[in-house]
Amino acid sequence: MNKREVKSGKEILDDFFRDIEKMPEVNQKIAKSLASLYEQGKLTDTNVKNELQNLREKDGD
Repeated sequence: MNKREVKSGKEILDDFFRDIEKMPEVNQKIAKSLASLYEQGKLTDTNVKNELQNLREKDGD
């Protein structure tokens, strides 16, 4: 990419969710869930809340 090019919002989000699991101090389970929702086009407030609840319930088992 040319240094003068400005990434689109989608490119920035694509990069962010592709690399989220590599970020230090990010919970891997949460990162995978968020990346998966993003890839599926299902990254909504409701879906994130539901996914976090599911992860909490699994951790509580």
